[in-house]
Amino acid sequence: MNEEQKTHFREILMQWKLQLMEEVDRTVSHMKDEAGNYPDPADRASQEEEFNLELKTRDRERKLIRKIDNTLDLIDQNDYGYCESCGIEIGVQRLEARPTATQCIDCKTLDEIKERQIHG
Repeated sequence: MNEEQKTHFREILMQWKLQLMEEVDRTVSHMKDEAGNYPDPADRASQEEEFNLELKTRDRERKLIRKIDNTLDLIDQNDYGYCESCGIEIGVQRLEARPTATQCIDCKTLDEIKERQIHG
């Protein structure tokens, strides 16, 4: 992968991370602003369920931010774009679709087939 491509993917990843972090900030603000002590148990339960869903989403995004950071480290170490399973170069089209991909399409497909066979 040449320097231009590395710069391209670094910019994509940094922009994605920035968007996710802004969303985290919005969630914290929203939860502070909307946190109320509703006297009606149904209203309180609805709010708690809404907050619970937001927190689950933020947890998934937190994991994605960690994955983005790991991918940025791979770029810095010149290991980005290579399959962690077989070592071949991951296609640019796959990286465009999934910049945090760590496996080539063949290895990922095999892993998914194995997963389906194990867990049905």
